[in-house]
Amino acid sequence: MCLESVEEKIKNSEPVNLEDAKCVLNSNDLIKIGQLARSIKLKKSSEKVYFVFNKHINYTNLCVSKCKFCAFYRNGDENDAYTMEIDDIIEEIAKMPEGIREVHIVGGLHPKKPFSYYVDMVSLIKKHFKNINVKAFTAVEVDYFSKLEGIDYKETLTILKNAGLDSMPGGGAEVFSERVRKKLYPNKIPYEQWAEVHKTAHSLNIPTNATLLFGHIETDDEIIDHLFKLKKIQEESPGFLCFIPLSFHPANTPLEGNIEKVDAVKELKVLALSRMILDNFPHIKAYWVMLSPKIGQIGLHFGADDIDGTIGQERVTHAAGAKSPLGLAINNMVGMIRNAGFIPVERDALYNELKVYDND
Repeated sequence: MCLESVEEKIKNSEPVNLEDAKCVLNSNDLIKIGQLARSIKLKKSSEKVYFVFNKHINYTNLCVSKCKFCAFYRNGDENDAYTMEIDDIIEEIAKMPEGIREVHIVGGLHPKKPFSYYVDMVSLIKKHFKNINVKAFTAVEVDYFSKLEGIDYKETLTILKNAGLDSMPGGGAEVFSERVRKKLYPNKIPYEQWAEVHKTAHSLNIPTNATLLFGHIETDDEIIDHLFKLKKIQEESPGFLCFIPLSFHPANTPLEGNIEKVDAVKELKVLALSRMILDNFPHIKAYWVMLSPKIGQIGLHFGADDIDGTIGQERVTHAAGAKSPLGLAINNMVGMIRNAGFIPVERDALYNELKVYDND
């Protein structure tokens, strides 16, 4: 019955509250949940679903943070530990076909690389590929750079922006719970600092994304709290382009064997709830790398209007056992969206429409 109250609010464009959110996550009426979230998506972006021709670069798996949910990080003495030099990164991007719009750069917190390595990385990418949007470095990385240099977030981000940083990804948020942070990622910055980095970026006209990592030891209440905190940041400091809920992959992590990967029903409920709560976020992404292409398609009927992009080789999620392809060609992405009943739209990193693929 409580979904009727949620439906009434959505029809009247009224915000949902804490009790509404609990209702959604506790309800078994998955079809109705999808319909409600889809109705919001249709109001915001009609039948359009966005994708971008992009490339992911994970420049190193060395990391001092050593989060307990991470299958990606290495200490440095393992056979598969690696760090890409800037020339290697330029070479990787150069392998991409003409027309790439975005390079998405994240990595571990390297124990030895200086801040100049990251500044030069951005600067040289921009020098070689003037038309590519450089979306780089999570709030966790920015915090780490500021500590390396002994400067504040504003100066750190100003230096990076002047070097060519165009936008930022939303990683490192995990879930905004001190209880969970202390157990799984005690060396990672808490909510307050993550929020401060993003607010600072927004004040400098650097648009960012936001994420949630769920399906590990968090509770439904902590998921809901995370979403309302993001909504509040956007109210206070607009600048988020997109929200991406990420389901945890336990394979090859210290949690493997203790936690089963969350099922598709929970993934779709969280996706739908995200669209309902985050009414001030322009876009919600069904990230096919973590969801799988097939669940990503279904996610388009649960409030999402974006499926990310072609990606190329993504290492972080695949280190944790993701079975999705390492990259999807543009034609495949267009087909995925069309077959789900929507209109594919190729976008740039800032959601400017580049090509609309009519469903004729």
